[in-house]
Amino acid sequence: MSIGEPKHAFPQWVSETIATHAHEFGKYPANEGTPELRGAIRDWLYRRYDVMVDPDTQVMALNGSREGLYNAGMALIPEHKNGARPVVLMPNPFYQVYMISAISVGAEPRFVPATAETGHLPDFAAVDPEVLNRTAAVYICSPANPQGVMADEAYWRGLIGLAEQYDFQILADECYAEIYRDTPPVGALEVAKAMGADPERVVSFHSLSKRSNLPGLRSGFVTGGPDSIARMKQLRAYAGAPVPLPIQRASEKLWAEETHVTQNRALYAEKYELADEILGHVPGYLSPQAGMFLWLPVEDGEAATLRLWQETGVRVLPGAYLSKDISGQTNPGAGYIRVAIVAPLEETRDGLTLIRDTLY
Repeated sequence: MSIGEPKHAFPQWVSETIATHAHEFGKYPANEGTPELRGAIRDWLYRRYDVMVDPDTQVMALNGSREGLYNAGMALIPEHKNGARPVVLMPNPFYQVYMISAISVGAEPRFVPATAETGHLPDFAAVDPEVLNRTAAVYICSPANPQGVMADEAYWRGLIGLAEQYDFQILADECYAEIYRDTPPVGALEVAKAMGADPERVVSFHSLSKRSNLPGLRSGFVTGGPDSIARMKQLRAYAGAPVPLPIQRASEKLWAEETHVTQNRALYAEKYELADEILGHVPGYLSPQAGMFLWLPVEDGEAATLRLWQETGVRVLPGAYLSKDISGQTNPGAGYIRVAIVAPLEETRDGLTLIRDTLY
């Protein structure tokens, strides 16, 4: 239960599609993705968010969203912002790729607490205006890893408005957007469209790893303004690795098909209910809105993780390992463990019961 690697079955026709197109391993793949794949992504974005993008200028296929999240820093963060070293803001806890991308281009990563007091989403508006003036980009994950909360329309409006005011880009990690309990998470692009924001303001990242239970496929996409995507394409031309054509062919069908996604979501919904049943009595328990993790409060995340492993064989992740120690602040993950609920239902039941009986 320590790693968010989806374990549900993926559609059988994925293997068949790859086999059918196996001869295309003998061809160099299209750098930005086949026209058919980019068209399927365009259609999905319209169905899901009522946002229409140009597949030729606003979409690029990725080797999983991680590649894009890292390369966005390389392609989009300037050397200076208002004559100073640029700042990249990110939540704390956070996905480590955000920090490494910022460091790789000489930017200063700044960590904004995402705690119970802030609704488990970072309050970027509370950041010092001097820092905001130097901010070139903000990484934000919704639904959030590890807390499982979703940014609502008001949150996105506030962040996009702040980005317009201080002229920075929002790098929206939305790879968990198709795993949710009841209501689909609002997307950054649909709110930006409703606000009439600068088309370059939001760059959004999605993946088939979670949506379709295919983490090993390494297939996702990035969408945003034409200038941002052009710069990411240019970087890909020199330093990236295009997605192999048979993988792109399978991806075309996956973005066009919703039945397997609905079935996958139903399996996670069962496990949300199971977690509520087993752990709902725990003080501070956060019932997940979305995603594939539980963010469980404990006295000491490392001690709880070690105890679980030694006494039960259940492996989880200390929350502090997903967070950064900041001078003068308490590590926001130190009092938590992250529990991945990716295994089948009965296996998940066994694990959660052992966690309850051992820690609570």
